[in-house]
Amino acid sequence: MRFLLKIIVLVFFWEKHMKSYQVVENGKPLIEKELEKPKASGKSILLKTVSCGICHSDVHIHDGFFELGGDDKLPISLREPLTMGHEVYGEVVEIGEEVKNISLGEKYVAYPWIGCGDCEVCKADDEHLCSPLTTKNIGINIPGGYGEYVLVENEKYLFSAGDTPDSLAGSYACRGLTAYSALKRANPSKGDNSLVIVSAGGLGLLALQIAKAAYDINPIIVDIDDEKLAAAKEAGASEVINSTHEDAAQKLMELTGGGARYIVDYVGAAASVNFGYNLLRRGGIYVVTGLFGGSINIQLPLLTVGARQLVGTYVGSLAEMRELMELVRNGKIQPAKVESRPIDQINETLQDMKKGSLPGLVSVHHD
Repeated sequence: MRFLLKIIVLVFFWEKHMKSYQVVENGKPLIEKELEKPKASGKSILLKTVSCGICHSDVHIHDGFFELGGDDKLPISLREPLTMGHEVYGEVVEIGEEVKNISLGEKYVAYPWIGCGDCEVCKADDEHLCSPLTTKNIGINIPGGYGEYVLVENEKYLFSAGDTPDSLAGSYACRGLTAYSALKRANPSKGDNSLVIVSAGGLGLLALQIAKAAYDINPIIVDIDDEKLAAAKEAGASEVINSTHEDAAQKLMELTGGGARYIVDYVGAAASVNFGYNLLRRGGIYVVTGLFGGSINIQLPLLTVGARQLVGTYVGSLAEMRELMELVRNGKIQPAKVESRPIDQINETLQDMKKGSLPGLVSVHHD
């Protein structure tokens, strides 16, 4: 009888709690914790995490800063222990009483870039640009997919991924959306294979597939890693260039007929921008969305005489997420390869991301 009572108590405990991996101190290993499981009510939906993508933004959130060049850093405050993970794909296990179009058992990608909903930016459908002081980004400001359950405040933030593999689906919430939004900002002409993508890592490979689907372009890929470049070539890049090679700039100028019209930089490092920006033709656009960090010097007369544009983009809007996920559901984007790891390897995975030793996309799954 006593043994049975213990079993009942344990079952009750586990029904009310969940396992979560939290940042308790920036730069230190994540700590496994047992936390109270959230409950859905009103317009909210509770997802059981199926998989959660790991992107380079997680490194900066974990470290607590962005590199600005030299010794300068932009701090990211850790207000309290944080359950990271913003590329969430989960199964609906609870719905609030006001939810209308979501059913239990369905799986969705969660749009994580949730704003306050009250400011002018949010009202203009640009929630992703809401102030860092008021935003409610999943896995950044509120608990995310490193926990077994994730609470999403409204069904408008949930998107079906069709037949996409579980391990890949969540990646569209950040890396896929970032890739799509940055390509839209560059706005290349359909079929123009002179588009240059800087990065042959996970984000660059997603951008390659999206460029093929949305613009009918097989872009030129630039990176510093020959192994990653070989993977990009296999995935459909028209040409690949190692920017550390002596003839790299000359090769890119030849391939683009005297300079690139569009360069989208998914690395965002001082070295990558310094390499690519000067290889734009007159009237060209250089879009920076990577966050590796650093600083650059721009010769202002050449900016004017060359009529060049240097612009930054940050993830993507809810409207762009709708557009992207329609392409995904319709099978227009060829699935990229993903390495799936158990959540208890999260600390090793973050270290691998920091060292740059991951060959492509990676996600974690809960048992």
